[in-house]
Amino acid sequence: MPTNTFQIMKQLLFLLLLIPAFCISQHKISGTFSPPENYSFAFLYKATPLSTEFVTRSEIDSTGNFSFEIDTLAQPGIYKVVYAMPPEKYNFNIIYDGKEDINLTFSEEKGLEFKESNENKLWASYTKSLDLINSTISNYYTKQSKDKEAFNEIFKALSDFQNAYESNSEDLMVNDLIKANRPYIPMKYEDVSAYAKNLKENYLENIDFENPLLQSSDFISDRVMTYMFGVSDNTDDDFYEGQLKTLNGLLKKAEPTVKIAILLPVWQRFRDLSNDGMANYMIDEYLMEIAKKSDQELLIETFEDFKNTSIGRKAHDFEIALADGTKTSLYELMDSTKYLVIFWSSTCSHCLVEMPKVKEFLQNHKKVKVIAYGLEDDKKHWEEEILKYPEFIHVIGLDKWDNKDAIAYAIDATPSFFLLNQDKEIIAKPEDAEALNKLLEEN
Repeated sequence: MPTNTFQIMKQLLFLLLLIPAFCISQHKISGTFSPPENYSFAFLYKATPLSTEFVTRSEIDSTGNFSFEIDTLAQPGIYKVVYAMPPEKYNFNIIYDGKEDINLTFSEEKGLEFKESNENKLWASYTKSLDLINSTISNYYTKQSKDKEAFNEIFKALSDFQNAYESNSEDLMVNDLIKANRPYIPMKYEDVSAYAKNLKENYLENIDFENPLLQSSDFISDRVMTYMFGVSDNTDDDFYEGQLKTLNGLLKKAEPTVKIAILLPVWQRFRDLSNDGMANYMIDEYLMEIAKKSDQELLIETFEDFKNTSIGRKAHDFEIALADGTKTSLYELMDSTKYLVIFWSSTCSHCLVEMPKVKEFLQNHKKVKVIAYGLEDDKKHWEEEILKYPEFIHVIGLDKWDNKDAIAYAIDATPSFFLLNQDKEIIAKPEDAEALNKLLEEN
């Protein structure tokens, strides 16, 4: 009896010793950055359809090595590794399935390569091989070939390739990405114009916009941006409106917050291109309604502010105290054909670089009157700085970002430029002094 009891106790002790090992068993995401002297820290984020959540960070040592220990409770999905600032520019995606370690290298010369991880190695292999096949298709059409046998062989190879990767990834998370990326494959010979037309029309056909993995990755946003701005050389508004109509139809079942997340980068691109017409079209036709349905007050305010400061709109009026003590307003200024409203700050280093350039450039454009609106915390630096620009009309807003006129003009950075005609309508919003000078030289 004692012997049996002793054996049972030994077995129990053995099992108890195993329990901590199971509990603390973790997976690891590790790798090497090159050249190591260019990197100091790496940060890991879990991507979700609407945001990213910080997970952990790792120092990058003198040899370029880093390592993230992943908790056993960490959810599978898309993760982002951020390695420099700004994070939205310097990052890459990885697929973490909760079952395997991941090892990678990242170099400025070769980019991202995976040494361990079936999920990520398969996706990398797939995209690299697909690039080679697409290059073959491009060469076929570039040579203006009409060899139908060669055509059929190329697209049969593409079909076999796609089917093989879909089959081999069937039990993996990457299968969702591979299926979503299924290329257009013609059933019979098509000349280059027919192929290009059908490629564009089928570009989003295989994407499940309700798939959380796709929503969390960069795949949908990259694909949508290419669909809007990369599948055609056509840049007129009718083309863009047609693309948006198709895209909106594909998104009809998506949650409002997801629709906003997909459409907002397109709106921001139109805004960056200074295509205020298309940016306002998106607000009126799609974005404002979605923002209201999802109670996104900040977005609603952003859209309203943008519309109020769009090219073609009359600029917001504001009071001006002149140097002689009299008061007037923007609308009451009548002595120029053009007016340049600059929102700046005497404590903004970039402003202090741009303002002298504006002064220099406007020596050749005497009919442009400058109204320099200082967004300040106090008067001291501003009073000293404006002495350098006696030709300008100066206004100060001591509430800085909370100033009512700054809010009316949707100012989120300084300097911000608004070029107005004599009727005080906004005719341009140049990015900087160089862009302003180019604009004035051309007009």
